[in-house]
Amino acid sequence: MVSAAQGTSAARPIRLGMVGGGQGAFIGAVHRIASRIDGEFQLVAGAFSSDAERSRASAAELGIDPSRAYGTFAEMAEQERGREDGIEAVAIVTPNHLHFAAAKAFLEAGFHVICEKPVTAKLEDAVELEKIASGSAKVFVLTHNYTGYPLVRHARAMVEAGELGAIRVVQAEYAQDWLTEAAEHTGSKQAEWRVDPEKAGAGGALGDIATHAFNLLSFVTGLELEAVAADLTSFVPGRRLDDNDHALLRFAGGAKGMLWASQVAPGNENGLRLRVYGEKGGLEWAQENPNQLWWTPFGKPKQLVTRGGAGAGPEAARVTRIPPGHPEGYLEGFATIYREAAAAIRAADRGEGVPDGVVFPSVSDGVRAMRFITACVESSKADGRWTKL
Repeated sequence: MVSAAQGTSAARPIRLGMVGGGQGAFIGAVHRIASRIDGEFQLVAGAFSSDAERSRASAAELGIDPSRAYGTFAEMAEQERGREDGIEAVAIVTPNHLHFAAAKAFLEAGFHVICEKPVTAKLEDAVELEKIASGSAKVFVLTHNYTGYPLVRHARAMVEAGELGAIRVVQAEYAQDWLTEAAEHTGSKQAEWRVDPEKAGAGGALGDIATHAFNLLSFVTGLELEAVAADLTSFVPGRRLDDNDHALLRFAGGAKGMLWASQVAPGNENGLRLRVYGEKGGLEWAQENPNQLWWTPFGKPKQLVTRGGAGAGPEAARVTRIPPGHPEGYLEGFATIYREAAAAIRAADRGEGVPDGVVFPSVSDGVRAMRFITACVESSKADGRWTKL
C-alpha cells in the first residue's frame, strides 16, 4: 500500500480519460460519479467501447467533445499525448483481460493510471506491469474501493497501534447470490465475461470478489500471506469458472485465516465481512452496515464504534464527508480512492514523493492478489494441497 496526505484540492481538476465504461456499463458510471464527488477530476476523453460507434454514442451522452471520443485505447493514448490540454490520468474500467494492454500503453505514453481490480487476468502480466510502473514516474492506483471506507481505515489504525496485540486469526467472507442460476445465458453481459476464462482469467468468483476480501484483510491487518489450501467449485452446470471458494490461509508470523467467497449463496446481496482477532481483542466489520465497527477488548464488553462518532479516530475522520447517522458507503469509498489518487498525482507532477497520510491500493497490491489467485487455483487442482505463494 502507498500512503499520502489529502484534502479536497483548490487546484483545477485533473484531466481524466476513460477506457471502457460505455453505455450499459455499471462500473464505468460508478467511476465517473466517484471521480467527481470531491471535484478532483474532470472527464474529458474516452475510448468507451471497442466498437467505435458505441464509443462515440457514449461520449455524446456524457458531453465529451466528439473529437476526443476514440475507437481504441491506443488511439486515445497517442492523440491525447500530443494535445496541450490532453488527459493527465486514465481510468481503466474494462473486463479483466483488457487491463494489462491498456495500462501498459498509458504508462508508457506518460499517463497516470487508475485501474479496476484485479490488476490483470494473468500473474505474469501483473508482474510485468509492476516493473513498468515502478520504472516510471507515474502513479498507479488500483480501485479496491472498500479500503476507502472510514471505519476500515479506523480498523487498520487500531491494528497498527497494537490495540489488538499480535494478530492470531483472520476471517474474511464475500457472499452474493446473483449467479445462483446461469445468468450468463440470459443476456447478462456482467455475468457473461465474469464466467469466461478468456476474459476473467483463471478465477471466477475468486477474481471478482475473493480478491476484495483478500485485499481487505491484507489492508487492515498488514499480514503477508505465505500459503493457501483452497477448494474452488463451479456449482452451476456447465460453468467454466468457480462460483464458490473456500480457502485456509497461513500468514508470515504464524497467524491463520479463512476466506469464503460465493456468488451462489441465496439471500446474500453484497456480504463482505471481516473479523480480526488478536491476543488483546477482536474487530468485526460488515460492508452492508459500513458505518459500524465492533471492537471487543478481551474480557470487557463489546464496544460499538460509529463513523463520525466519538470513538472514530483521525484516520476515519479524514475520509468522512457527512455527519454521523447519515449513510455513507460504496460511492464515497470509491471517491476516497480517487481523492487519494489526486493527492498522489499532484505530488508526482511536482516531482515529489507521495505525501504522508493517505492510503491507496497500488500495482503491488494487484500482484499480491494475482499470486493469491494463482496459488488458490493450483491448490484446488491438487485437491486442496497447501500451496505457497
